[in-house]
Amino acid sequence: MLKAKDIMTKEIITVHPETEIVQAAKLLLEHHINGLPVVDKEGRLTGIICQEDLISQQRKIPLPSFFILLDSFIPLKSQKNIDKEVQKMAAITVTEAMTFDPITVGIEISLEDIATLMVKNNIHTLPVLDQGKLVGIIGKEDILRTLMSTKED
Repeated sequence: MLKAKDIMTKEIITVHPETEIVQAAKLLLEHHINGLPVVDKEGRLTGIICQEDLISQQRKIPLPSFFILLDSFIPLKSQKNIDKEVQKMAAITVTEAMTFDPITVGIEISLEDIATLMVKNNIHTLPVLDQGKLVGIIGKEDILRTLMSTKED
């Protein structure tokens, strides 16, 4: 049974929280990858920045929805959530747009569990940790490559 350690990419391209969004976008495009782990100065994983995070910057500003009850405006979405979305859209650095505390996997997790996790959570990139240290990354392309190599055998 194949595990994360068998299919992960070990040459990890990372960015730091203060990396500019434009630089992160260039790395994603140049290397044909969907996500970049964000690490602090000590190399600890702090988040992940994905193409989706960057694309979301181009969407329309979310207008708050509300309804009126007894002449009072009742918001359907908290102002805090709206402020967070607007901040992400105006991001200049990775830390302003990244996903904090991303879903990660260990090196012994099975290919089937990885695929299930990706589909269930609608994610395309999974950092792989071994004893808390970032040791690899798995993208959907890694899974497809593995499936193709097993079909050719």
